[in-house]
Amino acid sequence: MKRKTTRTIGQLLGGLILYFGCIVVTYGQTETSKEFKKTVLTRDFISEGVAVADLNKDGLMDIVAGYYWFEAPSWTRHEMAPSRTFNPWKEYCESFLNLGMDVNLDGWDDVIIIDYPGKPGFWFENPKNKSGVWKKHIIADGMGISNESPGFVDIDGDGRLDILCGDVDKKQIVWLQAPLNPGDTEWKRFPISTENVPGTDRFSHGIGLGDLNNDGMDDVVIPEGWFEGKTDKKAGNWRFHTTNLGDPCSHMQVLDVNNDGKNDVVTASAHALGIWWHERQEGENFDTHLISTTTAQTHATIMADLNGDGSNELITGKRYLAHNGNDAGDSDAPILYYIEFTPENAPYFKEHLIDHDSGAGLNIVVEDMNMDKKPDIVIANKNGVFLFENRMGN
Repeated sequence: MKRKTTRTIGQLLGGLILYFGCIVVTYGQTETSKEFKKTVLTRDFISEGVAVADLNKDGLMDIVAGYYWFEAPSWTRHEMAPSRTFNPWKEYCESFLNLGMDVNLDGWDDVIIIDYPGKPGFWFENPKNKSGVWKKHIIADGMGISNESPGFVDIDGDGRLDILCGDVDKKQIVWLQAPLNPGDTEWKRFPISTENVPGTDRFSHGIGLGDLNNDGMDDVVIPEGWFEGKTDKKAGNWRFHTTNLGDPCSHMQVLDVNNDGKNDVVTASAHALGIWWHERQEGENFDTHLISTTTAQTHATIMADLNGDGSNELITGKRYLAHNGNDAGDSDAPILYYIEFTPENAPYFKEHLIDHDSGAGLNIVVEDMNMDKKPDIVIANKNGVFLFENRMGN
């Protein structure tokens, strides 16, 4: 496979931040880019997942991290169920990914938690401003959720987010459909694959959704290949195309990087070093090109239009102490940054540093938190819980 080296931010060396071919060389500046205002909600390790939702119906978006929620605008911390602070050097938490949505359609946002890989996912039912422990519901009859990068995506186009993941018990790629009727609490399970397929081990890494063959229907991608989408999303047994889409990774993004009319795949290494784009060729072939070696363990990615130019950027960062300091570079600076794609100009991307004392966890949230019509970024990981308010254009 081809490997093409391109511009990166570089490595942090003491107080020196090097921007190669991107911005400038700076000395002694604050840790956060002027394009974002950083708020530290807590430095406690309480979750590697994060979500936003208006949990108390006051019209403001609150922030969720694991079993806790932070009430806007003062970010007062509340507990949904008994939990604790974890030791980032010795422990993993019990909340890997979070999502805020009205699961049972009662008009109140609830909280979804993807637990440690292989364990069942669950959701906390909003008590509607009443005190006490939030009621816990298991998702999909106790099915163990595998793959460390489940997707919160709308598979069937009904306007409600579903969960795309692996079933650790039956070794299938599945999607879990959120309840569709008020009062329902049951999620429905729909397999897209046969049993014993790649991407379904307890600690598998990498899954994504997008139209890879440009036929107007979304496909499911994993590092070992892709499942061809069907008109009937519930039909099952999607045709699998074996190919090489790189190393074990985080959320896989499907987009046309070089504007050649064919969709490509962008992946970021979950525990090693590298971000790549896999260029679609004829047939089942892809050529792999290196985008970045700025930081290792980019264990979450999300696409969003941060700068308002009409195109989405890739937001990612280092999962700080991913394996409790036992990996090479595990405790390096927890960088958060985004990659701007420039399809008209090779090498097709530029890197922009946001912060170097936050990083990313297992999922990243982009939401307009302050109602200024700009997308902001919310992070939770072993380094704490953070809000980055977008100031681009100010």
